[in-house]
Amino acid sequence: MAEVINMPRLSDTMEEGVVAQWLKKKGDKVEEGDILAEIETDKATMEFESFYEGTLLHIGIQEGETAPVDTLLAIIGEEGEDISDLINGGGSSDKKEEKSSDDKKEESKENASDEDDSEESGDGEIPEGVEIITMPRLSDTMEEGTVATWIKKEGDKVEEGDILAEIETDKATMEFESFYEGTLLKIGIQEGETAKVDSLLAIIGPEGTDVSGISKDGGKKKSSEKSEKKEDKAAEKQKEVAATEEKPGTTSESKDGGRIFASPLAKKMAEEKGIDLSKVDGSGENGRIVKKDIESYKPSEKPAEQSKGTAGSEEQRASVQPYVPAGEESFEEVKNSQMRKVIAKRLGESKFKAPHYYLTIEVDMQNAMASRKQINEMPDVKVSFNDMVIKASAMALRKHPQVNSQWSEDSMKMAKHIHMGVAVAVDEGLVVPVLKFADQMSMTQIGGNVKNLAGKARNKKLQPQEMEGSTFTVSNLGMFGIVEFTSIINQPNSAILSVGAIVEKPVVKNGQIVVGNTMKLTLACDHRTVDGATGAAFLQTLKTYMENPVTMLA
Repeated sequence: MAEVINMPRLSDTMEEGVVAQWLKKKGDKVEEGDILAEIETDKATMEFESFYEGTLLHIGIQEGETAPVDTLLAIIGEEGEDISDLINGGGSSDKKEEKSSDDKKEESKENASDEDDSEESGDGEIPEGVEIITMPRLSDTMEEGTVATWIKKEGDKVEEGDILAEIETDKATMEFESFYEGTLLKIGIQEGETAKVDSLLAIIGPEGTDVSGISKDGGKKKSSEKSEKKEDKAAEKQKEVAATEEKPGTTSESKDGGRIFASPLAKKMAEEKGIDLSKVDGSGENGRIVKKDIESYKPSEKPAEQSKGTAGSEEQRASVQPYVPAGEESFEEVKNSQMRKVIAKRLGESKFKAPHYYLTIEVDMQNAMASRKQINEMPDVKVSFNDMVIKASAMALRKHPQVNSQWSEDSMKMAKHIHMGVAVAVDEGLVVPVLKFADQMSMTQIGGNVKNLAGKARNKKLQPQEMEGSTFTVSNLGMFGIVEFTSIINQPNSAILSVGAIVEKPVVKNGQIVVGNTMKLTLACDHRTVDGATGAAFLQTLKTYMENPVTMLA
């Protein structure tokens, strides 16, 4: 009997997930314990194992698609088994109960009943062989997606595995593959348009099938709406063609102007290595460029073709270039990614709700520089100035617990543990991995853990628990030459420390002007929990530790 597998809840805060990669394909044999897919949240990508054995009969969420927890993910059963009822109706309520987690049994049962009711109350059934494809949910914060490019057009033949479109999520622009074969009967969301998750994206089925009565929610429309749809269909198709022709630079092109098919990982590797994808021969299906093609690529030396047209080039250089008036106004509109929207929302809430104020102190780094040099001369030891700041901050928090606090309407909670958040910039935005019990770590342990967490962050391999529970945050832009800056507090923390660059400049010591090295530290405080005197006392203790690193070893 077929087993229904739903989108799992991989953390206590997860509401939806993205299928980053299917490791099994429709029709593959599956053993208990096999990895079915890699599922991505906005925090990490995790492997999802099968607890059943049989044949993978149906994939409900395609690679790159986002779907809420408990959405139909896959169906495993006996080869050739009829699963049409499970696909169209989402399975019976009994099946839903078996596959959901214990604490969600009743909820899943109610959802299944709702789905059955909606099917019964519909005006009709979806034509046989027709597949409804909806806008996927590709991260737990994604509420809408944008169709960057349609690779297929209405009326095109579609094979299983063909790229249908490129969809922009809050993480990246991902290629969306078809797991069905047939004819692309309808496109529900045009290029450049943004739509809510689960909106009708496309319909695939037998050529000539009438799908004009299928509405955006996948149901049937009234007969009057059907006729209107038929009349507008030709005009809509013409608009799609025009939009595709006018859309510049949305896909990579090969030497002959055709589109380059490459996996997201291959694209990323090529970008990092500076490889032109148009010069790489793909070994994947239909010439698709995959990881091994990038790894084995060796650039060939090609003679420069500059001898031709030398006289013409000279004439072009001598010709007068068109005059562009100074002050010409122009804009380039860039759609906000979902990650940028989330960052804007959360930091906006912090800035507007928490009354920020800022305290800045200048630290003499002469002893810190000498101590770091001596420490790093030891074998297998590497300590950065940022590691020293984290250690000093953790020890200062131990002496000033009110800075290590959280505000709520009814009470102020002062944490007895010290979990240091370390802001890390990634291509898509900003993440804050957490060092648990940082005050108990040595500087070398802090350095190793920060390096490990930062690497995971850049590779999107951080686990949700590695970014939860911070009580204080450090943000360092000194490596970019920033001398001084202010940060927005990472809620629910009460403070965040901004670390600037070490600057060589004249300083006064013992009445003499000498060359010194200083660093500015700025503490942003939530005035609801941290008063000015409390913040100032914390900075004084922090300064003492930084100017006398030997005290941190006690």
